[in-house]
Amino acid sequence: MSVSLSVDRFEGDDNAIAVLLTEDGQSFNFPKALLPEGTEAGEVLQLTLKRDAKATADLKKEARKIQDKLAERDPGGDVTL
Repeated sequence: MSVSLSVDRFEGDDNAIAVLLTEDGQSFNFPKALLPEGTEAGEVLQLTLKRDAKATADLKKEARKIQDKLAERDPGGDVTL
């Protein structure tokens, strides 16, 4: 999936936030540091999003390891404060 976005303006401390506009006029904030170097207000960008099945599986596996490790220390039962 690819969408066109226009750079409306920069805001925040040191203009670190880019305000991007979709083709239907919706705006959202995006870190300027993640834009191509030299991007200026008024430019049009193409943003491509795609799913990464391998990275998702790796993340789930790592999260499961952490949950299992935490479960080893959890005695179970209700918490008493």
